[in-house]
Amino acid sequence: MKIAIMTDLEGTAGVTSFHEETYPEGRHHILARQLAMAEVNAAVDGFLEAGCSDVLIIDGHGPGGLWFEHPEAKMLHGRPTAPRSVRDTVLQDYDVTVIIGQHAMSGVATSNLNHTQSSRSIYSLTLNDRPIGEIAQWTLYHGAVGMPLIYLTGEEAACTEAEDLVPGVATVAVKRGLSRESAVSVSKEKARSMIHAGAIRAVEQHRARPVAPLVWDGPFVLVKRYFHTHEADRYDGVANAERLDGQTVRITGEDIRQVLYA
Repeated sequence: MKIAIMTDLEGTAGVTSFHEETYPEGRHHILARQLAMAEVNAAVDGFLEAGCSDVLIIDGHGPGGLWFEHPEAKMLHGRPTAPRSVRDTVLQDYDVTVIIGQHAMSGVATSNLNHTQSSRSIYSLTLNDRPIGEIAQWTLYHGAVGMPLIYLTGEEAACTEAEDLVPGVATVAVKRGLSRESAVSVSKEKARSMIHAGAIRAVEQHRARPVAPLVWDGPFVLVKRYFHTHEADRYDGVANAERLDGQTVRITGEDIRQVLYA
């Protein structure tokens, strides 16, 4: 089994603040990256122990959130990122995907660091009238080419979000949100132990009862609402995109992979 790991920073145990920890200018940003990398390494160790032959780590945090550390894993990283069409040629060699360090979608009141795609610019996303976050974006995009999400770790509300989307997905919650910038985290040592064990369990469960790729029927209508009007200006003249109001854009299409990250 070949595994592609999408990673994020906000779902890491011990990380609770955008301005102090997840933004590059934050005074504790380096510490947050260290905590996140250790959780990713714990997952990689678990996958390798479970017999996986190839593990690719994808640095998915906006400005970048990881270092290239694990001796037995590959890493897809760098900013600005390569076009999705180029990254897809790398990911096509992998069988399943997982997400480590994930947060819940924007608007979940008790979810620590909740947001969708960009905490600075995007207010919300809906797909075919259903609110979605980054978990659905990633899982649907790769489900369209037959890659299931088999494992997710992070904030408790993110685990619930994944479980509601993907029947059979394994999850590990390393913190429980109290508000947008407050949470109760397990210790960093406990988090890594839980993530390691969960990775082994996820592989074993998938081998015994394969998780199906997440696929929704089209056609697709994505409504993207921004905090500020200038962000929606970029869609002026874009095919299949319609400005609904100053802050909101509607994007339509038959191919979900052309819609989700438009």
